[in-house]
Parts: sequence; C-alpha cells; structure tokens
Amino acid sequence: MSSPKVLFGFHAVGVRLKTAPKSVIEIYIDPTRRDARMRQFVDKVKEAGVRLLEADGMRLAKLCGSHGHQGVAARVQELTQVTSLDELLEQLEAAQLELPLNERVPPLILVLDGVTDPHNLGACLRVADGAGVHAVIAPKDHAAGINATVAKVASGAAETVPYFMVTNLARTLNELKERNIWIIGTSDVATKTLYQADLTGPVALVLGAEGEGMRALTAKTCDELISIPMRGAVESLNVSVASGVCLYEALRQRAHGAPAATPSRRGNVL
Repeated sequence: MSSPKVLFGFHAVGVRLKTAPKSVIEIYIDPTRRDARMRQFVDKVKEAGVRLLEADGMRLAKLCGSHGHQGVAARVQELTQVTSLDELLEQLEAAQLELPLNERVPPLILVLDGVTDPHNLGACLRVADGAGVHAVIAPKDHAAGINATVAKVASGAAETVPYFMVTNLARTLNELKERNIWIIGTSDVATKTLYQADLTGPVALVLGAEGEGMRALTAKTCDELISIPMRGAVESLNVSVASGVCLYEALRQRAHGAPAATPSRRGNVL
C-alpha cells in the first residue's frame, strides 16, 4: 500500500470525504475556528465516522507545508487510478460502445504545454472537472506535478481528473490522432477563432503557458490552431481562464450543436 498523503482546505478535504470516505485516515481541524463553515464541516466528518483531531495553526502549517490550510487538513490513502492514458482511452471507448449513439460522449482532453505554476495547474484541473474533461495531459520536463498546493487550488479536482505527465508530448499527440482525436491548439496568431472551430467530435485542446504559449513542435503537431478573441487592451488570458473559455465552448457545442456521435475528421467514431 502506498504512503498516506496530505490534503488541506475545505474543498479538497470535503471532496475526498464525499467521494471516498474510507480512504480518509484522519482529519485535523483548528479548534480556534468556530464559524458556521467549520461547524458544518465537523458535522460531515462525524457523520462519515472519520477520526477527528485538533491541531493548532502552526502544526497544520507544518503538516501541509502551507499556511493556506483554512484550519483543515487530512491524511488520506492514495486512490487507485488508471495507470496510463492508453488504459483510460480504451476504457472510455469500451464504455461508449455500450451506449446508444445519441448518448455517446466523445473524448474531451485538455493538454497543457509548459504550465509550471501549481496554482495555474490547480485552477486548470478545477475547470476541467467542471467541464467533464476525461483527462489532462502535460509533459514531464517543464510542467507542474500534483502536490498539496495543486490539490488545494483544484478544490478536489486533483482527485477526480486523471492527470498524465508524458515523456514526449508531440508523440503523445500523434498517438491521440491515431485514435481519431482531433488536436486543436490555441495561438494568439491563429486567424480562426475558437467560435469557428468544431468541438463536437473527439477533441484534445492544447494550451500553452501564459506569455510563452505552446512550444513550436507542439504547435506544429496540432491539426489546427485557433485563437480566443481579445477585445480589450490585454493580449492574453491566464491559462486557467483560457482553459475555461475553451472547454465550456466545447461543452456548449456538444449540448446544442451536432450530435455527440458525429464522425471525427479522420472518418471514424470512437
């Protein structure tokens, strides 16, 4: 069994308590915090039958490695997750084939190229969870990994959204193409906008770090490039905001556009 890890903050601990209470070893709270939010949280912990301990702010900060714990932390067991992107896509494909055509949901993947800030990654995972993204992909060599700060900012989404760090991002994108997933990158210089793109089929949306954008090879590997229209003085959006704009446009198109089983540009339905 893997070593326990620490989650902190109301959202991150609350989501684990809700989705996998048996994996929660114990929860620590700051006894000096007695507001309504803490009282409601404590009631949920007691209802779940999880061991509850008191710890002062300094002890919590040492346990979490951060002062942003909100007076709440938990020691939890790692959850069993899909071990590879291929495994996830194969499971998704098998599950889709069991559904009627009008109920199938094409893969929606978020690819982050060069996002190294844990706060940005956490925010991206949170919006990915909200939009129903099947997986988030990032390169191993210039990207943030999952840590306590990411989990805190993600508000539980680090536990629910599969996050795969790959050795060679361009090769992974080409492997997605072989599965008939269309690769759409965002670029400030693209002439086609997000709202002109077809996001109803199997899609991987690729976003680069704020300022630098995608690496040249990543952009070259994309099937098409799109831009987010900017009408004000600023030239770009934070990557988590841009992720939200793109993913929810995909969600809107899938709800109101063409049927979910629309064949991909490569001629097959996943």
